[in-house]
Amino acid sequence: MIRKIIFLFLVTTSVLTAQSDMTKGFGLLEQGNFQEAELFFGEYLEEDPNNKTAKLCYGRAVGLSGEPKKATNLFSELLKEYPGDFEILINYNESFLWAKEYEQAKPLYADLVEKFPEKFGAVLGYANTLSNLKEYKSALSWVEKAIALQPENESAKISRKFMRLGYANSFVNNQQYKKGEQTLKKVFEDFPNDKDVLLNLANLYLIIKQGDKAKNMYARYATNQKDSITALNGIALAEHINENDKEALRISKTATVKVDQIDDVPLTESTYDRYVQALIWNRKFMTAKKKIDSLEVHYQNRNWIHALRATLGLYTGDAKSSVKSYDRILANDSASFDGNLGKANALFASDRIIPAYKMANQTLKFYKNQKDAKGFIEKLNLMHTPTVEEHAAYTFDNGNNTAFFTNTTVDVPFSTKFKTTLSYLYRTTENTVTVNKANSHVVVAGLHYKLFPKGLLKANVGINNSRFLDDSYTQPVIDIKLDLQPFKMQNLTLGYQREVQNFNAELIEREIIQNHYGLNYNLGTNVNFGWYTQLMHTQQSDENVRNLLFTSLYYNVLRKPALKMGLNYQYITFKDQVPTIYFSPEKYQAVEIFADVRGEISEKTTFAVSAATGIQKVEEDPYTNIFRAEASVKHQFSKRFSLSVYAKYSNIASATAAGFEFTEIGLKAKWLFLKKPLFHKKLNFD
Repeated sequence: MIRKIIFLFLVTTSVLTAQSDMTKGFGLLEQGNFQEAELFFGEYLEEDPNNKTAKLCYGRAVGLSGEPKKATNLFSELLKEYPGDFEILINYNESFLWAKEYEQAKPLYADLVEKFPEKFGAVLGYANTLSNLKEYKSALSWVEKAIALQPENESAKISRKFMRLGYANSFVNNQQYKKGEQTLKKVFEDFPNDKDVLLNLANLYLIIKQGDKAKNMYARYATNQKDSITALNGIALAEHINENDKEALRISKTATVKVDQIDDVPLTESTYDRYVQALIWNRKFMTAKKKIDSLEVHYQNRNWIHALRATLGLYTGDAKSSVKSYDRILANDSASFDGNLGKANALFASDRIIPAYKMANQTLKFYKNQKDAKGFIEKLNLMHTPTVEEHAAYTFDNGNNTAFFTNTTVDVPFSTKFKTTLSYLYRTTENTVTVNKANSHVVVAGLHYKLFPKGLLKANVGINNSRFLDDSYTQPVIDIKLDLQPFKMQNLTLGYQREVQNFNAELIEREIIQNHYGLNYNLGTNVNFGWYTQLMHTQQSDENVRNLLFTSLYYNVLRKPALKMGLNYQYITFKDQVPTIYFSPEKYQAVEIFADVRGEISEKTTFAVSAATGIQKVEEDPYTNIFRAEASVKHQFSKRFSLSVYAKYSNIASATAAGFEFTEIGLKAKWLFLKKPLFHKKLNFD
């Protein structure tokens, strides 16, 4: 639009002295019929080959009809006949803009405005050249000079508008949102309620998660039937950002009813795109799938259809199908933002980290400094950066036992597949009645190796040195686990652990070694229900054997804050009963209901609270009530350091006895002691 207006201005100034029989050709140029204009002026030049105006117009027609280099040559030849002629010079310069050769045009315009500083066309042309080079600050300075020459010129104001739009976009891309907002609002001085600006402001507010402001912009945008549908689509997204997904679906459904009453294919597509997204946000997965299938029959190989199917796959735990859908998008458009970054997220969900890194970097090649792509890469880096974690706690119970422990763990990933870990645990415990004391030192080294996506082997070995009175002993400790995902939304852990019983001083003295053989299984669903089960068989050095079953059926009530509620059942048996030494009933059962809620207090502070209550039965004893609760608060001081405090209480029967009450208070700190992963320099995606 800007160039067209400038071209019309140039044509007008070029024909002030032209013969009247060229009027038809001038009209063709002004109307944008460049090929017809080329034929007209070509025929005219056969009769009058030396007519300067006809040559200029022919050159413009040639350049604007798709042959800018040919036009450049024509103007170059004209300059040999008329050296220093302003009209020819400005057309010559502009031919480089038609060819999008802005770097070549820049010094030419700089020279032109130096020679003709009062020529409006030269100054505006230079401003637009700088704008095309994304040198917005200088471009705006020059367009102000053009407006000073012709204060009421509409083409200059339109140029300034688009420069400000581009400048604002550069601010937004660099996360300078306030400057972007201020730059956009300046356009309203020339064009109140300009629709391009309203949409850009709405998009900015969506990026910074100010949904109400975005809704206000869309409301101002909705001034006719079609624009009101566009506004509804935007408002639905704003409601999603405001976490009002039910309202987003209601609004989106309204938009589909409105769009069915008009004939506008692109608007219909974008409206049904938003509607299916809203179905997915509301976890109406079967309805969304049926709608996608019906849309695909009608629209076939369209990228927005593939994107919907990919999104559905990510929401339903089918990341592999999402990768395939994003591949279809990239086959149609290799530079697609949704295709590139979407595939990066799908690969991450598939536990294919290096390919995910590659796709995120590929996104940045097409979209420099794009916020989401940079944030995704940062997330991957933080996951694989070496860390130190400190866990310290104080415990006490109604059996007069107190304990303090501190556990320091260092994790060092050497690649996305291989990580080493080293930990040191110190625990001291005392009975305040018997004054019996003991302490333990446990040093463990291990490695974690990803055998394949969703298949992780964890192997830890170390030594436990326990000391009590004037005696001590040292025992090896082992912990081996295999984490698997056999099917989507299912997790399975198989494990073996050799540990030394160290709950209190009396148990430490007895040097009881426990060999645990365990299985943990979690089944998730797309209907918010889940089922977790733990089976454990324990063989002890005192010849006793324990079998444990814990199973939990739960329901995800809310997503934000995340609220989970359910029913737990626990069953324990011991081969031998040695109640004077430790809690070892022939049969123990417990049933409880529980609730777990997790959410945000602020952007950097999160909380978690869980509680469970029910009944327990030890052998043939009467039922007794049980209650347990835990609460924690975590603050992220920076991207590399976090601290959390917690407290928990339980009166469920444990290693000591029924009627037992236990309390623990502690803190956890995590520090990423390097800025980036050790293997960061090896990541070469060029």
